[in-house]
Amino acid sequence: MNVLYTIENKIATITINRPESLNALNKETISELSETISTLESNQEVRVLLLTGSGTKAFVAGADIKEFQNFNEEEGKALAKEGQEILFNKIENLSKPVIALVNGFALGGGLELAMACHFRIASENAKMGLPEVTLGLIPGYGGTQRLTQLIGKGRANQAIFSAEMFSAHKAFEIGLVNEVIAQEELLNRGTEIASKIAHNSPLAIEKAIRCTNAYTTKDGYLIEIESFGDLFSKKDFKEGVSAFLEKRKPNF
Repeated sequence: MNVLYTIENKIATITINRPESLNALNKETISELSETISTLESNQEVRVLLLTGSGTKAFVAGADIKEFQNFNEEEGKALAKEGQEILFNKIENLSKPVIALVNGFALGGGLELAMACHFRIASENAKMGLPEVTLGLIPGYGGTQRLTQLIGKGRANQAIFSAEMFSAHKAFEIGLVNEVIAQEELLNRGTEIASKIAHNSPLAIEKAIRCTNAYTTKDGYLIEIESFGDLFSKKDFKEGVSAFLEKRKPNF
C-alpha cells in the first residue's frame, strides 16, 4: 500500500508511504490517494483530514520522473489533466478540510499537493520548491496558479523561474505555510488544530470552503451571500444558536 490512513476522534490521518523514494508521486499513488480521500469524504465519522509523508525526510519529494520521461505532447497534457481532476482539484474542493503536515521535502508535485490542501503546517526541517524548469517543464498540477494565489505573482515567478528551494521559515514569512513546528511536534500540532475544527459545524465549514475557493472569481461575494443565507435553514444553525443561548457547547 502506497497510502495508509487511521481515524481517531473524527480526524483521519493519511500517510503517503513510499519512504524508499521519498514518497514520490507515481500514477499508482495518485490513484490510491484519490480513492482514500473519496472514502474518507463519505465517512460520516470523519470531519478533518491530515495529510503527511512517511518518515522524517520528505512530505513528497516530487513526481516520479521515470514514469513520464518518454511522454509526447498529448500524453503530457493528459497527465496534467488527469492528475488535477482526480486528486489536486478534488482536495481543494473537498467538503472537509485537508491540512498538509509538511514533514520534509515538498518539491514539484509534492509542493503542488501541499498547496491543494486548505492550509499547511511545516516542520522546521521542511524544504519547498518547484524545480520543474530544470527539467524543461513547468508545474503541471496547478502549481503556477495556486502558488501565485498564495504568495503573489512576483514571488511565485521568482520561485518558479529560479527553481530555488526555500526553508520552512521562508515559507512562513511569505505566507505559504501557516506555522513552523519542531519535527517531533508536527503531528500533535496538526491534531490539535484538526480537533478544534472537528468540533465546529461541518455544514458551515463546507460552505466556508466553497466561499474561500471562490475568492478569485467575480462571483465570490454572491456565493458567500447565498451560502450564508442557506445555512439558516440547516440543523447546525439551530443547534449552534440554541447552544449559545443556553450557555453550553454545541453538539454538531
